[in-house]
Amino acid sequence: MADLATLFQNMPSQFNADLAGDMNAAILFDLTGEGGGQWTANIADGTCAVEQGAVDNPTATLRMDADDYQKMINGELNAMTAFMTGKIKVEGDLGTIMKMQSVFGM
Repeated sequence: MADLATLFQNMPSQFNADLAGDMNAAILFDLTGEGGGQWTANIADGTCAVEQGAVDNPTATLRMDADDYQKMINGELNAMTAFMTGKIKVEGDLGTIMKMQSVFGM
């Protein structure tokens, strides 16, 4: 299984600009537990850039355990199930997080 830093480095290559449309957002991933950390995906003007660390006032913040995040990315954990069971906590714009699923092919 790839480490989280690699997953986030590869995120822009999985970005679908056509599905993003005019999306303009900063999404903070705050992952806890072993191997966790913070990464921010900045989506604007049909592009996606990911940097390690947090930004002030993100559009949305996704908080979850790092291991659960990897399972979700690998298709071993359904995102909606994770949300409904409290494994994913969202602060800010829930719509941005929902759109992220299609924009990144999750």
